[in-house]
Amino acid sequence: MYGQYGGSLKMSINLVTFKGKSPYTSACPMPSHSDPQIQHLFIMTGASKGMGLEMARQLLSPHHLVLCMSRKASTDLAQEASSQGAPLVQWCEDLAQPEPVAKRLTAWLAEIDQAHLSSVTLINNAGTLGAMAPLQTIPPHTITQAITVDLIAPLQLSAAFLQATNEWPTVQKILNISSGMSQRAMAGAALYASAKAGMDHFSRCMALDEARRPSGALIVSLAPGVIDTDMQRELRNGDEALFPDKARYVNLQTSGALTSPKEAARQVLAYLHHPEFGSESVVNIVQKREMLQ
Repeated sequence: MYGQYGGSLKMSINLVTFKGKSPYTSACPMPSHSDPQIQHLFIMTGASKGMGLEMARQLLSPHHLVLCMSRKASTDLAQEASSQGAPLVQWCEDLAQPEPVAKRLTAWLAEIDQAHLSSVTLINNAGTLGAMAPLQTIPPHTITQAITVDLIAPLQLSAAFLQATNEWPTVQKILNISSGMSQRAMAGAALYASAKAGMDHFSRCMALDEARRPSGALIVSLAPGVIDTDMQRELRNGDEALFPDKARYVNLQTSGALTSPKEAARQVLAYLHHPEFGSESVVNIVQKREMLQ
């Protein structure tokens, strides 16, 4: 049990399985999702490892309600939330099937009492390489799954988020985690790069839509740089015959050019909280590092 933490909102941590639902661990607001201490709501996908897990850790606070969606829940994250008295919810969800996840998010947001909230933020961080190879060599189901996780799921969740929070008297933000590959063409990268290029462009279009309404959401698609994660290891372990740029990623690792997940998370969140956020809809963090020190 988390118990109470200086307010009226009781918290509990448990492992629950509902019929038709995957298990999740939770620090669940009960029963009204309201507490005057909670000022900011963060919703993030891909929070169980790498930069996503580090972002979730850095967001933990008694003043933040954090909802994480990943294929697996993080016991360590739940324990850290408990020790800090920080409200945390973790859903185990498969973003290769995003429509029910978007519907679940819509229903969950409908139960939130936003009276004390200053901001609500969606971070679309989950992603998969699929396969780094010429497109014709990739099995159709791999193509479908990768595009669904990397592009369709962020679209579905963004639509659900904007619809649910449209009338909220809060600052609304969407941060899409993109990649330098969205701008740099490489042999063997058609699948992943096209999904991230799509993310960049739907972010541009959403930003234009939101600029047309009063107090519209701030939308940014952000390339976080090269980070020492499992995805980088996949690139280094790829087949050079299928992915000719493999040597570049090996050199990045051996030369010490990779950013740690912890530091990358700090930079990304520093930009999320920076007054400049939303002034550009597509951003590469490398160009912003000096102002984020």
